[in-house]
Amino acid sequence: MSGHSKWSTIKRKKGEKDGARAKVFTKISREILVCIKETGNADPAANGRLRDLITKAKSNNIPNDNIERLLKKAAGGGEKADYENCVYEGYGPNGVAVMVECLTDNRNRTAGEIRCYFDKYGGNMGATGCVAFMFEQKGVTLLDNEDGKINPDLLFEHTLEAGGDDFTLEDDGTAVIYSSPETAANVGSALSEAGYSVISAEAVQIPSTYVKLTDDEHIKKMNLLLDVLEDNDDVQNVWHNLEE
Repeated sequence: MSGHSKWSTIKRKKGEKDGARAKVFTKISREILVCIKETGNADPAANGRLRDLITKAKSNNIPNDNIERLLKKAAGGGEKADYENCVYEGYGPNGVAVMVECLTDNRNRTAGEIRCYFDKYGGNMGATGCVAFMFEQKGVTLLDNEDGKINPDLLFEHTLEAGGDDFTLEDDGTAVIYSSPETAANVGSALSEAGYSVISAEAVQIPSTYVKLTDDEHIKKMNLLLDVLEDNDDVQNVWHNLEE
């Protein structure tokens, strides 16, 4: 059951910082719209990635009515914005590595905003690939285990059957399933069908090493940098190697 034990804590904190439900819905809505456009399939029963995005929306307390309206809008071609994926890399205070994944309809606007954030809070945005080598992409599926009733032996069996590699049971009431990035959606769907409560299933960037900040000013600026990045509507995910 080896794995990256800090993952669920980082994920929980990131989720809390995303703040208002409306902003979370904006981010997930873009993911759903792009997913449907890329796959050409608005049926969750036949689209595992879409099904997991809907699970993600529900885990963030987004009402079913909102989700249904979004699906109908996407299926009917009502969304005219043409979003594209882009990743920005850079360093925060004292060399903390940061990767910022975005979905934007205006790459120039987003790049300018992200660069401004780095400059303002003691970092700098770098060229593509400047920090990516410090991260490993993995599939991560989070399961709710607040009641502590997940049986490790049974979960191990179900993890392998679903196509996962290994898992950890965390102290914060979650189980973390690891897989290849490409199979995360299928793993999440299979475990949901097996009766587990799936919080999320997605490809993530896990750092190979961590940087610890001891200077109070560096810590303050790094937290502010993460806050403004995660508050930006174009930003979908922020990965970093800050040791918390």
